[in-house]
Amino acid sequence: MFVLRVNGEDRTVDVPADMPLLWVLRDVVGLTGTKFGCGIAQCGACTVHLDGQPIRSCVMPVGSIGQKAITTIEAIGETPEGQKVQKAWLDVDVVQCGYCQSGQIMSATALLTRTPNPSDADIDAAMSGNICRCGTYVRIRAAIKQAATGKPEVMQTIVSGPAGGAP
Repeated sequence: MFVLRVNGEDRTVDVPADMPLLWVLRDVVGLTGTKFGCGIAQCGACTVHLDGQPIRSCVMPVGSIGQKAITTIEAIGETPEGQKVQKAWLDVDVVQCGYCQSGQIMSATALLTRTPNPSDADIDAAMSGNICRCGTYVRIRAAIKQAATGKPEVMQTIVSGPAGGAP
């Protein structure tokens, strides 16, 4: 039996110590915003915060959590950075299919908490563990920059090929 601090509330769960936190959150606690993507910590869909740090919940055994605070996508909007990121995500219209977005938002929020004005290199490093099948990376970067500065980001479209269209 474990007592977990999830989104500011203590939750008692009776699960095996080796059960991944992802499944505890989704199947036992009932918080389904955190997604299963790969099961091997490679895609980032399962990202949650553990004492403010982004972690991959699909490979984190619940028995190793201890007294650390868990924050999921359901509560990230209660933080100042989370509010900025969520607003920017909507303003920039980041979401396409949306499956990866809870993990993307969790990683972006952690980045802005520790680095309020991130460079492109900071964004690349923080977001490198999050995969978007729809390829919305340009919009994700723009939203992170907007959340950091409070100013709308202008996205640049790169068009390849000779001027005038067809080769």
